[in-house]
Amino acid sequence: MPLSELGAAVAPGSLLTSAADLATYSYDGALERARPDAVLVARSAEDVRRAVAWCAAEKVPFVARGAGTNLSGGCVPLRGGLVISLARLDRIVSIDADARVACVEPGVVNLSLQKAAEKLGLFYAPDPASFRVSTIGGNAAENAGGPRCLKYGVTTNHVLAVEAVMPDASVARFSLEDDGPELLSLLIGAEGTLGVLIKLWVKLMPLPEETRTLLAGFASVDAAIACVSAVIAAGVVPRALEAMDRDTVASVEVGRDLGYPKDPAVLLIELDGAASAVARDAAEVERLCRESGAANLRAAADAVERERLWEGRRGAYSALARLAPNVLVEDGVVPRDKLPEIARRIQEIAARHRVKAYLLFHAGDGNIHPNIAFDERDKEETARVKAAGHEMLQACVELGGSLSGEHGIGCDKRDAMAWLFDAPALALFRRVKDALDPDRLANPDKLFPLAGAAASENSFIKRPAAAALSAQARLLVDKIREAPAAAGFRVRGAGTRWPAPTPSGAVELLTTGLNRIVELDRGNFTLTVEAGISLRELHAGLAAQKLFVRLPDAGGTLGGLLAARPQADIREDLLGLRVLLSSGDVVELGGKVVKNVAGYDLSRLLLGTWGTFAVILEATFKLHARPPKLSAAAVPSVPPRRWSPWALKARAAFDPGGRFNPELIG
Repeated sequence: MPLSELGAAVAPGSLLTSAADLATYSYDGALERARPDAVLVARSAEDVRRAVAWCAAEKVPFVARGAGTNLSGGCVPLRGGLVISLARLDRIVSIDADARVACVEPGVVNLSLQKAAEKLGLFYAPDPASFRVSTIGGNAAENAGGPRCLKYGVTTNHVLAVEAVMPDASVARFSLEDDGPELLSLLIGAEGTLGVLIKLWVKLMPLPEETRTLLAGFASVDAAIACVSAVIAAGVVPRALEAMDRDTVASVEVGRDLGYPKDPAVLLIELDGAASAVARDAAEVERLCRESGAANLRAAADAVERERLWEGRRGAYSALARLAPNVLVEDGVVPRDKLPEIARRIQEIAARHRVKAYLLFHAGDGNIHPNIAFDERDKEETARVKAAGHEMLQACVELGGSLSGEHGIGCDKRDAMAWLFDAPALALFRRVKDALDPDRLANPDKLFPLAGAAASENSFIKRPAAAALSAQARLLVDKIREAPAAAGFRVRGAGTRWPAPTPSGAVELLTTGLNRIVELDRGNFTLTVEAGISLRELHAGLAAQKLFVRLPDAGGTLGGLLAARPQADIREDLLGLRVLLSSGDVVELGGKVVKNVAGYDLSRLLLGTWGTFAVILEATFKLHARPPKLSAAAVPSVPPRRWSPWALKARAAFDPGGRFNPELIG
């Protein structure tokens, strides 16, 4: 079917092929450039479906695009093909104020949803710095964050359901209410490599009764980060907890005085909630700031002053853009207590490459943005900037962190994924891609190193978070590796949710011996625990140390709870898993940082899989200094009766032979 037939099948004037139009859609906020062969400005979801159907029939690659604010080359059409612009799909379909749910098309600008929700006394929590122009669909594709995600979570915590045009041109709906694996989370943050989002249902929240913003100046980055850790340890969870170094503050205040102190490091702390709680927490934060050495401390007097302070924080990128034509914005994450060390290493790397790094931190969650102004027309300078940026990200990984907290991987960081994941993990990611998109047409050549790329998969950096497997875990590995090739595996824990006996001839993989607390990191408020531990024992042990985890006390083992997946809570603070595949390989998914958008969210995908994808060996969670709120969601007691076709495709990527609990799959 020629391109002209696609043009005839979609809205008139939607298909663009002029040189100027192709150049317009050849780039995003990163440096990579590649022209598409055509651009479809979709006017309806049906336009999107017809375009993907044409691409599937003609084997033409396609790339979905929102506002193009992506900073990692995520929507650059590396193989040409068709760019599908979703910017015209910009309707807020509905807002149910009682249910606090908005249904939107992907081209709705984040700020537009914020304004519409505000009229009803509600707000949408994710607030990336680009919220005035970036779209909800793009935010979901990148799993965007923003300052408020410290308290409220990143985009995946607020998407309840999506409709997507899948690579085979079928339209599928994925929801948190679905039985079985959490396929919704697989699509969020997948950067359009598994399908095109055409409708989203997102969670809204009541506007807080009061918001209070504090500004504190410190003599060093170390002192500021020590204050951040003290605030978190005290159980105070600010709406935002941002840090900037003096060079960044100076850049945003050129020609104007926004009221920032002149200290080497500045914290911007915002609290919200009930007036009484805000007053209590503000007093505690002020005390902790003073104890941490804050010489300058004040609160915004009113909403106007608060907005002025945030203008400085959100205006950091544009301020640097006045210094040079280009700004490299890196997006590393480290455990929070490593922020002083990564700040020092970043400045050492910058000095070695003769560039200047301006530091901006989402300090509460360990996310650091080294920003470097430069001119891409100077090839030698550009090479130094790129080299410095990659070294900075490598340092983040070496300190137990990740390549990205909110900007994604795209093509800019795909080779660096070999530092973060070993060969079996990268192979798993690729199998998931191939299972859902066997022709590799959906935003190809993104997220993962290409075959024959310069970065070798042997360049994996063993992070300090990777503790050795326990003896019991090694026994399970040996059982799988030594099992007959045709044998099935029966994965079972305490049997409180699914007490069926092990089928004849199956190799039983009993997880109840996996009962260690692997690591309790008080400095970063993270917990890594083996999957066979009793939930009641886990809760009791943590409570004795005045620590809490957002998990229901549902009886049985942690692994059984993860496998069954109640419809709330359990996903909110899950940071990573270590799992055993039917090949005998052990792979680590996620990590111990609270923001991480490097690769597919396979940790949440495994929730609700009932042991049919992999054996969960360990799980890592965010801890709390105060008991978190829990919903009353019931824990499923029986596996799903039917598995969706997409769930079966995902399962085949994890367990190609269908050996784990095969009797559960109809």
